Amino acid sequence: MNAPNEWALLVEGLGKVYGPGGAEAVPGTGPDFGRTVSPSTGAIVGCWDIDLEVVPGEALGVIGESGSGKSTVMRCIAGDQTATTGQARLRSVDDGATNLFDMEPSARRALRIDQLAVVYQDPSEGLDLGVSAGGNIADRLTAAGWRNFGQIRARAAELLARTEVPLDRMDDPVGTFSGGMRQRVQLAKALANRPSVLLLDEPTTGLDASVAAGVLDLIRDLLDETGVGAVVVSHDFNVIEMLTRRSVVMHHGRIVEQGLTDQLLEDPQHPYSQRLVGAARG
Repeated sequence: MNAPNEWALLVEGLGKVYGPGGAEAVPGTGPDFGRTVSPSTGAIVGCWDIDLEVVPGEALGVIGESGSGKSTVMRCIAGDQTATTGQARLRSVDDGATNLFDMEPSARRALRIDQLAVVYQDPSEGLDLGVSAGGNIADRLTAAGWRNFGQIRARAAELLARTEVPLDRMDDPVGTFSGGMRQRVQLAKALANRPSVLLLDEPTTGLDASVAAGVLDLIRDLLDETGVGAVVVSHDFNVIEMLTRRSVVMHHGRIVEQGLTDQLLEDPQHPYSQRLVGAARG
């Protein structure tokens, strides 16, 4: 663990069970049993006993195959799903004293205005596709208290330019944009109010290789410039390798290995990590 004043995001003991039983559903699940379905209750253990720590300016990778629990972790932190147990704290909220999971839903939603931002795999989750690129960003700014139209438009233009969205498309509905450009608008909107933590869920899945490379370059540059702490969820080792310094590997809802990303990819220790890396390198 880092010194108490260093982390931007701290997650301890996060667990999510879909279905009956809560903690009683957990025995008999996980990597040792090769299953996430509880033999006693039939519930699905999406993730359990997850600890994560992100410092400002650092990107932490969360690696795993589909169904490993990595997106469940992200959605619990974001507030899209209700955690069964555990704690999540932001240094920017009450100096880390408040467990986000104990907050009222309205307060959790308010965090998404300027403290905690998400870039989804599917841009329709993070954008209103019927609204213009500038309008999507303006919504985030006005929610944070911006009222001057000129300042709002100038900030939106600044963000779109920085994320390489042509300014002559600023007033076009996002639904008319390509997938890569929608992701760029999502990034612009996510960074509008300078959040302390950014969550990225499979940010390049579904994009052509050349488009994905450009989006990754942009994300890496933005993380370097803004100093935001980030969690990068992906099954793609190229994404993890390009964006993160440390990573954890998830399997059947549990973390099975963690460490420096380059070391983990070069010399994985857990058999599951070895299989993942071998498949990716093969």
